Amino acid sequence: MSAVEIVEVSADDDDIRLDRWFRRRYPGLKHGALEKALRTGQIRVDGKRAKANARLSAGQKVRVPPQAMAPATEPQKPEQRQPDAADAAFVQSLVIYMDDDVIALNKPPGLAVQGGTKTTRHLDAMLDALRFGAKERPKLVHRLDRDTSGVLLLARGANVAARLGKAFQGRSVRKIYWALVAGVPSMEQGRIDLPLGKRMGSRGERMMTDDEEGKSAITLYSVIETAGRTASWLALWPLTGRTHQLRVHCAAIDHPVAGDGKYGGEAAFLPGDGIARKLHLHARELRLPHPSGRGELHVTADLPPHMAESWKLLGFDRNYAGDPFANID
Repeated sequence: MSAVEIVEVSADDDDIRLDRWFRRRYPGLKHGALEKALRTGQIRVDGKRAKANARLSAGQKVRVPPQAMAPATEPQKPEQRQPDAADAAFVQSLVIYMDDDVIALNKPPGLAVQGGTKTTRHLDAMLDALRFGAKERPKLVHRLDRDTSGVLLLARGANVAARLGKAFQGRSVRKIYWALVAGVPSMEQGRIDLPLGKRMGSRGERMMTDDEEGKSAITLYSVIETAGRTASWLALWPLTGRTHQLRVHCAAIDHPVAGDGKYGGEAAFLPGDGIARKLHLHARELRLPHPSGRGELHVTADLPPHMAESWKLLGFDRNYAGDPFANID
């Protein structure tokens, strides 16, 4: 039997529940065995006992017992009901790339990736409609916020999910977002290096800059086009993956993402008619080594309708295909 492993939580698993983290990475570990390992202290987080519903943070170390490394003997059963015909057709319409190992979706804004309190319709409940003849349902390997649109990658098997998990944990994955923000940054390119932490406020939990206790969070930005001094089209490259990182970082430099009232307040709502009061943040591009070991996987996703309309109103070229970070080392 394999030895105990100490596995670091990747940036893309930040804020995931401990039990879901195990289901994603170690599908061979059944629920009962997982609960027993937690009760007996065989599973620990940063050396301490933890409960199944504990939320993980990127950089934490998880003690993985030997039995978790056992191969899955049968496909992992979904927690949710089978998707109905309408949901199946809907989620299949989101596919923008597929091969034997991965499926890439263009997630629309407003669709949650996973379920939660008061969230009954979410992508995770529809994954069985994306088997396309495979024995296993595809597995989520990273997430996007509910109101963020764009490229979302799925693994078509547990082994692929493990390889992609390691890739996302390292620095070999390049994720580029497009955002419409209020105002124009003073520099065309820059680096936002502001640690982030969670705080409870009058409207519930939210992320905030926190120089004393926050976790490292770094974002590169590049201005692609501007609309006078009113708004800018930014390319954003998160080098870390904290919750709401791009939204908090843009607000922190006084250029909140358009439509992001949570972090930008009224300044996030651009003046004039035609610019939707929805979040203008889109995961445009994903580039990483293909999990098969053959070449590179490069996927891009078209803008959602409300952002495409804003680009049209502002005269931006949404077919831009340049590299906004070509001059950044």
